[in-house]
Amino acid sequence: MSDPAKVRRHAERVRELVASVVRSQIKDPRLGMITITDARITADLRDATVFYTVLGDAAAQSGTAAALESAKGMLRSTVGKALGLRHSPTLTFVLDDVQDQVKHIDDLLAQARTADAEVQRLAARAEYAGDAQPYRVDEETDDEAPDADDEDASPPRGGDQR
Repeated sequence: MSDPAKVRRHAERVRELVASVVRSQIKDPRLGMITITDARITADLRDATVFYTVLGDAAAQSGTAAALESAKGMLRSTVGKALGLRHSPTLTFVLDDVQDQVKHIDDLLAQARTADAEVQRLAARAEYAGDAQPYRVDEETDDEAPDADDEDASPPRGGDQR
């Protein structure tokens, strides 16, 4: 098992190398406005997953995916030589849909804010279904108030009562 710090360093190096090669050496016209966002490599350093985003519509995303698949061999050999490992890691490219998820979460938050505002608006003008005070309160008058020296009126005070 490899050291986790070593695995992280190799993953970062894979991300940098792939970004550099995509920017400078791949001349495929299908390649769109691509950003390499992250790379992860397994603990045995055999498989690397490279995450990328593409600016544009679905056609640009599919074209970029095809361009990356066709350049996978060159990218793998470049990464393998630069890392100096016994086995070059296989590269898997995954479209990073973080922007779509962020947009979805923002839409959900906007819906929640709208629903909360509606609840607040309804609560502001709400009235009680019954009485404002649903519990019976006996209002004692001065002539009906129990005397202080009456034993039955005062509750027992702590301790054992024998």
